[in-house]
Amino acid sequence: MSELDPEDLKIITLARSARARTGAAEGAAVRDTDGRTYAATTVALPSLGLTALQAAVAAAVSSGAEGLEAAAVVTASESVDEASVAAVRDLTAGAPVLRADAAGELRETL
Repeated sequence: MSELDPEDLKIITLARSARARTGAAEGAAVRDTDGRTYAATTVALPSLGLTALQAAVAAAVSSGAEGLEAAAVVTASESVDEASVAAVRDLTAGAPVLRADAAGELRETL
């Protein structure tokens, strides 16, 4: 991960921490255009279901974020689901979505 920008490393670390803290399958974090960060995990309630990235985007939007610089998902999955990527693209079409494994190693940039 040494080739990553320190700010991108930060959101991967935040996503890993959120995932580890709750024992969730996925953790995510986003950085808005003001540099603020938001972290979340998957929400699986009977009345509400959000991917970790959707939850992080929702936290950013509910805090007034108007755009995203980058997003990160820490997951064992081989891909980031379309609904998660769509949530980021709804806010900022060109924001990179970083997929990292549980160890924090970057596996893919969308």
